[in-house]
Amino acid sequence: MQNLLHNLNPEQLAAVTLPAQSALILAGAGSGKTRVLTTRIAWLIQTGQVSPGGILAVTFTNKAAKEMQARLSAMLPINTRGMWIGTFHGLCNRLLRAHYRDAALPQTFQILDSQDQLSAIKRLLKQNNIDDEKYPPRNLMYFINSAKEQGLRPHEVDAYDDFNRKFVQLYEMYEQQCQREGVVDFAELLLRTYELLSRNQPLREHYQRRFSHILVDEFQDTNDLQYKWLKLMAGQHGAVFAVGDDDQSIYAFRGANVGNMMAFERDYNVQNLIKLEQNYRSHGHILDSANCLIAHNSKRLGKNLRTDAGHGEPLRVYEASSDLQEAQWIIEETKSLIGEGMSRSEIAILYRSNAQSRVIEHALFTAGIPYRVYGGQRFFERAEIKHAIAYLQLMDNPHNDSAFLRVVNFPTRGIGARSLEQLQDAARQYGISLYAAVAYVAGKAGTSLGGFVKLIESARFETQNLPLQEMVKVVLERSGLMMHYQSDKDGADRIENLEQLVSAAMLFVSEEGFGIDTPALAGPKAQAVAGAGITTADGVEIVDADAPLHTVMSPLSAFLSHASLEAGDNQAQVGQDALQLMTVHSAKGLEFDAVFITGLEEGLFPHENSQQEQGGLEEERRLMYVAITRAKKRLYLSFSQTRMLHGQTRYNMKSRFLDELPDECLKWLSPQVQHRWFGHTAKAAWDDAPQAGANAIAQQFSGKDIGWKAGETVFHQKFGEGVIVNIEGGGGNARAHINFGRHGMKLLDLGVAKLQKVTNA
Repeated sequence: MQNLLHNLNPEQLAAVTLPAQSALILAGAGSGKTRVLTTRIAWLIQTGQVSPGGILAVTFTNKAAKEMQARLSAMLPINTRGMWIGTFHGLCNRLLRAHYRDAALPQTFQILDSQDQLSAIKRLLKQNNIDDEKYPPRNLMYFINSAKEQGLRPHEVDAYDDFNRKFVQLYEMYEQQCQREGVVDFAELLLRTYELLSRNQPLREHYQRRFSHILVDEFQDTNDLQYKWLKLMAGQHGAVFAVGDDDQSIYAFRGANVGNMMAFERDYNVQNLIKLEQNYRSHGHILDSANCLIAHNSKRLGKNLRTDAGHGEPLRVYEASSDLQEAQWIIEETKSLIGEGMSRSEIAILYRSNAQSRVIEHALFTAGIPYRVYGGQRFFERAEIKHAIAYLQLMDNPHNDSAFLRVVNFPTRGIGARSLEQLQDAARQYGISLYAAVAYVAGKAGTSLGGFVKLIESARFETQNLPLQEMVKVVLERSGLMMHYQSDKDGADRIENLEQLVSAAMLFVSEEGFGIDTPALAGPKAQAVAGAGITTADGVEIVDADAPLHTVMSPLSAFLSHASLEAGDNQAQVGQDALQLMTVHSAKGLEFDAVFITGLEEGLFPHENSQQEQGGLEEERRLMYVAITRAKKRLYLSFSQTRMLHGQTRYNMKSRFLDELPDECLKWLSPQVQHRWFGHTAKAAWDDAPQAGANAIAQQFSGKDIGWKAGETVFHQKFGEGVIVNIEGGGGNARAHINFGRHGMKLLDLGVAKLQKVTNA
């Protein structure tokens, strides 16, 4: 027992050894929350309070789930493979596979990732002659997912105007299409599970008794439906151990509701609120800056990060005249860090918008510094892999229309748009899948389409007794994909990726407990499910989803689910030591020795859209907080007076976030500006000056005696700091368009306006 707890600090120890009651753990950045979660699980098991099967642990990424399992295996001599540790989507998939009949799903239902979902929506619009300019497919996808994440079916959505009513109608048609094809999207996984448990009392009570301890990671990122799902699983007596940080809630655009943390505290009458404030990542100046910044947000549960590592070095701040100069400064600083012995992979360059990376990438390329854009296209999202997966999906479920349309004419086999129109008409007429409708298409089109069906059927027959990895090899050859890319002069990398798919299949069956020779299409799933039933006192048979994947799914079905769930979660591996470039959103959960936060300008960071959204500015501040707390030793902040974005030159003023950082933690590096006079003190200096002095300053900078030019930064008593965008007229009639950021663009008479130039200290 002591070995399990001996490395914990007092706050961590208190959290791990809490009684079996619901608790909220406020885990600051770098405070060891993963250690607390895994040790809590191990402690509950070791002290006999719960068996491994009575734990439900929810994470937000597959990577986090695997890390938790690995740590548990190192702590206790238990097999974690059968434990319920995973993402919301992964756990719901597991439950629906066991209860597919009750959920009104086919046993071989397949999962649509985001790309497949968008393709299905485009197909829906085209088949029904819907104008995709008036009703954009991507907007419809967001509408459907948003409704599902609120737990709303089409008939429950408020249709308040004609446009909205059309979206609701299309949502209903999309649901019918998915049900017909036997597919579910990510949002449907959660909603379908929630509805199943809501209406099936014996099943719900079974799982509520089963999972006496529910642990949730990254609780601040839960959306409304996920929170309702957790409450349903916990019931009246389950203990929910929620770990999160409201200061790191940055996914409102995905539906995350930071208010769930306060709601949880209220709904569960939480008596145990523990704050993990000891930081093991960053030096003091970095943490003091993060604390000072986030204190400007209201409605916080409140905490202050601290460290025993000392103050460390101050934050370096650089003002560039242009984004090109900013990029060059980054190059010089990174060269210096590398010269000091820092690994390139420990240096991260963060930006608010992907559009900012172009100039930085160009500068790095020119300087010959290797870099990697984190979050680039992932393995299962590559086109050649998507094609191969589509063939495999048809082997498992031939009625998946999205998979059918992706590869029916790839590689090309003479099936054109006209043939597909005939096929889609037949499918609509008889209310069947495209695969089944091939039998109703005559003539040349029917012959060509029939050839494709025969290809799938013969490949299915040929591989029915082969293990998964051998099936993949056969499908890659019989489909013509390998030959297609071999004849492509740029196809070498794609062939390498397709070969890697075979390796991925082999690794998957090994990790998930399938026998290496288990036939991909066979497997004991039906018998295992039938034998896993239990009967309640009411005589209701319940299938328990406790069994691992290899007993309830065929290797092929399991692998296809894995491919959909993992899409977007695995990063491409790079062997070369390289700088890391990424958006701030992508950086969450990562840490680096040195971090550059670029583009700290009003309208960019904080983003201009945040001004129009309720709570938008506070979310942007949380995003900045996340960016700051990625740094362990060195933190660099930069902004530019001008920036070329989307083909236009922007004249910028520095981000308000720089003014919210403590002076004593900053070191200004700009060669021409050691510290700008305006900032924390300029407004106060203006207010405190005697009236005569203020009038004199105003007269001095009235525009009568001093020439103005675009790009100059000025201070106005009412509007604050702004940047002159352009000047019209001259002499005493000169007027300037000035961007005052949060106050917008103003047209001021330079002969009347009391403007002050922002000068050096």
